[in-house]
Amino acid sequence: MDPEARLHERKRELTVQLDRLDADDDSLRHDRADATADDEHDPEGSTLSGEWQRVEALRRAARAELAEVEASLARVAADAYGVCASCGRDIPVERLEVRPHATMCVACASR
Repeated sequence: MDPEARLHERKRELTVQLDRLDADDDSLRHDRADATADDEHDPEGSTLSGEWQRVEALRRAARAELAEVEASLARVAADAYGVCASCGRDIPVERLEVRPHATMCVACASR
């Protein structure tokens, strides 16, 4: 699969993930609004607050990765994809296969 197709596929996956996490957030908000929910005293499960924090952390991470993917797609459109933002050399194809939204070569990224 070419890098642009891989980026579009990852964008689709992240969008689906964010939709699912948004639905989870809506469900947690609904449960939290329920006056009978006494999650803080339930020794059998995690609290709604804990679940809410987990969902929000996952959403932040997915949004951040989606922004990276979209920036990579913009670099593809500008014919600048695969060029290290730090040193200007080509990013190895193997790195782009593993991390298609990479902006730096291995040497620059490890500094």
